[in-house]
Amino acid sequence: MQGLADGYFVLPYTLQNYLADQITVGHISTDTPEFDEAEQSVRQREERLMENGKRKTENGELHTVDHYHKALGKIMWEYVGMSRNEESLTKAATMIDELENEFWQHVQVPGDIESFNPEMEKALRLADYFELARLITADALHRKESCGGHFRTESQTEDGETLRDDQNYMYVAAWEYQGHGQPETLHKEPLNYEHIQIATRNYKN
Repeated sequence: MQGLADGYFVLPYTLQNYLADQITVGHISTDTPEFDEAEQSVRQREERLMENGKRKTENGELHTVDHYHKALGKIMWEYVGMSRNEESLTKAATMIDELENEFWQHVQVPGDIESFNPEMEKALRLADYFELARLITADALHRKESCGGHFRTESQTEDGETLRDDQNYMYVAAWEYQGHGQPETLHKEPLNYEHIQIATRNYKN
């Protein structure tokens, strides 16, 4: 919910500790093919944003990065929130794609790419948010059960409590990015409990 409502996520301690250790990593050379490729990719994205922002929408208006950011947030809040179902998630997936297409064609990014540009920084970050929103929606569609903060209205008990499907979904999922517009590859790591007994949470007691 923090990601949906507040726009940020809490990292697990394992990841924070890993990143903290990177402070001691020495200088990384920029004289490599990998750096050149990454720099060129970012440059192309920046130029595309600047050029597409010059176009006009059907009603003759351009929209700011904040306009699209708020629109994406509303989609996630309304259709991919704590309580979601296959219908709402399918609708969200379509709306995210449509909004992203409009964003890349009609977003207005003032300034230039040769100097510090906060609006460009926001635009590039929002482009990543579109990818993340699509992945969250796809993962929620894939997991046809209710568990933790993921509540599918089709999977609940008569009392309105979460209804897990341990037979089919007792695993950790990691999605591998395959490039823009391509479906991610799902990797599964089974959860094997040896010292505890699996039980359903009961918030009424």
